Amino acid sequence: MPPSSAGPRLTASGSQTNRDDRSGLNADNTMLIRRQDPYLLLVSMAGVKMGDRLVQVGCAHGGRLAALAGKVGLTGRAVAVVPDSEAAARASKGAADAGVLVELETAPPTRLPIDDGACDLAVVDDTAGFVSTMASGERVAAIRELLRVLRPGGRAIIVGAASRSGLAAWLKGGESAPSFAASGDANTALQTEGFKSVRTLAEREGQVFVEGIKPREAM
Repeated sequence: MPPSSAGPRLTASGSQTNRDDRSGLNADNTMLIRRQDPYLLLVSMAGVKMGDRLVQVGCAHGGRLAALAGKVGLTGRAVAVVPDSEAAARASKGAADAGVLVELETAPPTRLPIDDGACDLAVVDDTAGFVSTMASGERVAAIRELLRVLRPGGRAIIVGAASRSGLAAWLKGGESAPSFAASGDANTALQTEGFKSVRTLAEREGQVFVEGIKPREAM
């Protein structure tokens, strides 16, 4: 009689079940990490690290600001430049709740109170649309300010709300006009004003991340 193949089939089936179980566990672990750290995506996309000199322009949510500021450590510097008292209150509360040090300045994004070339990383929080609602000339001036305050090789990250469509749009009462980042206008503005390697890093979890790099000085 030919040898039975029931054993091997059972082993293969069991291995497949184990792989499926592990995949499920990995997905569950990822979701758990995101629930524990809701700013993981932002921090990852920004690439902020110990010792960085960070400026965040705008503050739609103090927790997001604090998550970035907490990564620069004691050897770095975090400055938030916000347009009004409401944004200042959000920034102050977010920093206090997280126990991180943030220097707070109230000024328009078209006139940042920061020296030329003083920052390694500039993050624009446009998730509430404060840049998207600016006049086009003001947006140009704001992009030029990012270029001015960054060191050669420094990075600008514009974070905006992703466009809603389908079920999400229906639940929110219809489709909305795309944000500065989601529309592609941020990419165009960064390129036009002199940033290099401009690209959309990701569109996930309701957010769009656009990056541009300030060119290095000619040798």
